[in-house]
Amino acid sequence: AHERTGATWCSHSRPDSCLELNSGIERQEDQDLLLAAAYVSDAQYNRNVPFETSPRAIRLYYFYNHWTMQVAIYFFICVDLSLALFEEPALFPLPFLATSIAEVLCLTAFFGRLVHFAKVTPQMVFWKDTKNICIMVTIALTLIDLIIYGSLEAVNIHSVRWSRALRPVFLINFPESRQIRRTFRSIRNTLPDILYVFLLFMFSVMIFSLMALKLFGDRGLRTVEGLPYFTNILEIAFELYVLVTTANSPDVMMPAYNFNWWYSLYFITYIIINTYIFMSVFLAVVYNNYRKHLKNEIRKLVYLKRHKMMEAFNILKVKVGTEFVVMEARWRRLARTVMPHISSPHLELLLRISDEGQKGYVDKMNFLRLADLLNIHVVTVNIKRHPLEEWMPWVYQSSVSLLIQRMVRHRIFVWVYDIIILINAIFIALDEKNPFISYAEWLFLSLYIIEILLKLYTYEPRAYFGKKQFWNWFDMLIIVAALVATVANTTIQSGQCWALETLFHPRFRLIVTTLINIGPTILTFGGLILVVYYVFAIIGMEAFHGKVRFFDPNFTTPDALMCGNPALKDSAFARDRYCKNNFNDLASSFIVLMELTVVNQCCALLADGFALVTHQAARLYFISFHVVVVILIINIFIAFILEAFFVAYSLEKSEVETAIERKIQELGVGIQEEEMHDGKLVDNTDAKDSGFSGDDGDNKRKALKGLYFRIASKKYRTVDALLQQMFESEIAPEDEGPPLDEILNFSPSDIYPKVPNFENSA
Repeated sequence: AHERTGATWCSHSRPDSCLELNSGIERQEDQDLLLAAAYVSDAQYNRNVPFETSPRAIRLYYFYNHWTMQVAIYFFICVDLSLALFEEPALFPLPFLATSIAEVLCLTAFFGRLVHFAKVTPQMVFWKDTKNICIMVTIALTLIDLIIYGSLEAVNIHSVRWSRALRPVFLINFPESRQIRRTFRSIRNTLPDILYVFLLFMFSVMIFSLMALKLFGDRGLRTVEGLPYFTNILEIAFELYVLVTTANSPDVMMPAYNFNWWYSLYFITYIIINTYIFMSVFLAVVYNNYRKHLKNEIRKLVYLKRHKMMEAFNILKVKVGTEFVVMEARWRRLARTVMPHISSPHLELLLRISDEGQKGYVDKMNFLRLADLLNIHVVTVNIKRHPLEEWMPWVYQSSVSLLIQRMVRHRIFVWVYDIIILINAIFIALDEKNPFISYAEWLFLSLYIIEILLKLYTYEPRAYFGKKQFWNWFDMLIIVAALVATVANTTIQSGQCWALETLFHPRFRLIVTTLINIGPTILTFGGLILVVYYVFAIIGMEAFHGKVRFFDPNFTTPDALMCGNPALKDSAFARDRYCKNNFNDLASSFIVLMELTVVNQCCALLADGFALVTHQAARLYFISFHVVVVILIINIFIAFILEAFFVAYSLEKSEVETAIERKIQELGVGIQEEEMHDGKLVDNTDAKDSGFSGDDGDNKRKALKGLYFRIASKKYRTVDALLQQMFESEIAPEDEGPPLDEILNFSPSDIYPKVPNFENSA
């Protein structure tokens, strides 16, 4: 009404003012649309960055979130982390000047990214954000360390590059690494709950250590190396701690067991209590508390997402009758702005889902689903007729041909080939020298070829071998390879054809696809482990580099036999030639840490070896690594991956996916599950012209004529999406959560400062 009144006034009195007012209104609408699109995009990608709402800040925010900027920052993070390969002690040594220049360039990029972020975020929010302070402090400390180290190097004084251990701070604290940061935060929140269990566990170890000292300390027993057995309380505690990992079992028990077999009961009791009971309880407590804190994180994430969508709705809403809605035209422009490359049929489909009654507007509840709708990958396919139907319709449409097509599409066809694969496996177990077995292999191979030919006859070949039909291509390549190899009788023997066919069978594909779907989760924990590895590697390089040296195995000099250190003379470390397990460069350090993660027999030898060349306190380094990585992170990783796999493997479609699927079928442009076989499309001629009503039905049919849709997967396979699938069912759809300032622990004025209203000023 305000716009119509203004337009009428300016048209009768001042036409130039009319043009200026209309132009101002259009600019305000464009700015509102960009702001709303920014909120929707944040909800789509689960970003929780509070940003200023001025036009300049919004443009900067779009640029900040552009993929090129994110790739650039990750590039500099990788360069910064990889500098440890070229710094002393180095795998590929470079002059200090070269590495320092590279590091200064990386720090400049990090600072520039931080300044860009400061231009986007309200100042009070920026200075209250811990991760921004961490980045600035790390940059300052790194520069100070570079200056001090470089100055000392100039006068030939070697010092410690302690700031290198701080480099993972950049990987953790930039907004792009929110998944890794969330995992760290959840682990940090879990630590107080874990501490009590860990202290109880250590108390148990110390009690058993005192018992061992009383039982064996005065017996005069000796180890295999001739050293006193269980006479030092600290040595006993370390050996018993290692025994929890079973890395030194049964070696640690043998001197006592050889003396008297009754002493074995002590070690059996210790293993039952500390290895099986305590470690199991520890794992349960660790994961249970981690999951509890992670659930709180995801609940916060879901609430933030809903707040973002509410902000977008409030910007675009208009009142129709008694409710506020978003008009269809603005909804279309918004969706186009968020996803510029969305196809018109796909956009039309999403609009039909959001505007159920085709009223010309989208209500609040349907609007709030827009971010989830955009995250569902809907495949648009222009189904074409089978070439045989075009060339020989009287043959392809004959009763016999239609019977064959129905048979191939039926589930029984899949079951028959399940049985064939099973029989093939039985034949593999038989004597392959029997001539009948070799003939049977040709039979099975022929059946697999017939399967491919029948599918090509039933399904349109161009759809069967489409760009995204990876498994169909793989099936064909396997059969061709098996045929060639069987004819040549060289590479693939009778069993391998069955093995390959079984591997890419639909049921096995589901497992492989599930593993691919949880890949982001695995990568998140991979990033977490990389950070911990890097910090421990840098610490290990500074503490142990040069203490152990590797010589060619052909060298038999005393220095080579002692790994370059007399302290290792006659030690198990040197005797077993563990010299290459050292901290003389980043790559070697990572290998040592990987061996410690596996927790095998060498772990105790590594700790003993480095304790000999430095100090007995060096064992604390190895114990700390085991506690942080093996007991804490790896246990959480294993438990979480198992649950993520079960969720991804068995979780039903979300409410949004169900709504899309239902609308696709209502419109008559869907590919039903029974009309598909392993992702291969089948023409549904009965549905082409159904599903549209109303005055614009003809136009909609034209827009979607010949196009079919099916839900492929979540478009953005992020950890956030998987976690939300795990926990979103516990949050009611209408639950908008606490106010935004309570979620972010900021005041409302800090999050969204007031900006001038262009329309009112105009």
